[in-house]
Amino acid sequence: MVQQQCRWSVLADPAEVARLAVDRICRQARRCIEDHGRFALVLAGGRTPEKTYRLLSGREEEWSKWQLYFGDERCLPADHPERNSVMATRAWLEHVDFPPANVHRIPAEQGADKAARVYSRVVETALPFDGVVLGMGEDGHTASLFPGQRHPRDAWVHAVHDAPKPPPDRVSLSLEALSSTRAMWVLVTGASKAEAVRRWYEGDSSLPVAQLRPANGVDVLLDVAAASRIPR
Repeated sequence: MVQQQCRWSVLADPAEVARLAVDRICRQARRCIEDHGRFALVLAGGRTPEKTYRLLSGREEEWSKWQLYFGDERCLPADHPERNSVMATRAWLEHVDFPPANVHRIPAEQGADKAARVYSRVVETALPFDGVVLGMGEDGHTASLFPGQRHPRDAWVHAVHDAPKPPPDRVSLSLEALSSTRAMWVLVTGASKAEAVRRWYEGDSSLPVAQLRPANGVDVLLDVAAASRIPR
């Protein structure tokens, strides 16, 4: 297996993490639009990515050339406030002139199995992505890929039925799909993540976040609280 390559950036606080993430995302967007006419970005859920989306709502970018996908989704009604797509819309998309047709939501309200089949076809036509935004949980999970789960390695999208946090039914892009990207940013903040960050930094390959293998490496943006247990 190819070794994961990470670039670790420790910042003062979650606001600084979000600001640097926005700068890097927008820089990558302009580069990709100039190179091949579009920017295909995968979004994450969670509080830290939400701060990033709120900052993006204040930017002026070529939104018509952005295509948005989602790394995972909860199997809840389409308008449920805990859906990642609803969070991204409220924090960012409804505040800018973003074409609705360019937002490719996971139809998780149809159930995990059907939604995974449908979204797999969407993802297959989008690869490779130009950028992937991810978070990390206290247990080292990313998207809805949790420690100890087993999924087929040849699938682009997984149906998840036994997530250890509610709701148990979810849909997640696979490690292979997430890793098929030109750039990846993992945003991690808060002291509750510090132990998982330490394990990841020290090479614990059992963590799902440590199993990502994008060809250009992973940019890990941490605040000082999340980085507090990294050996100095």
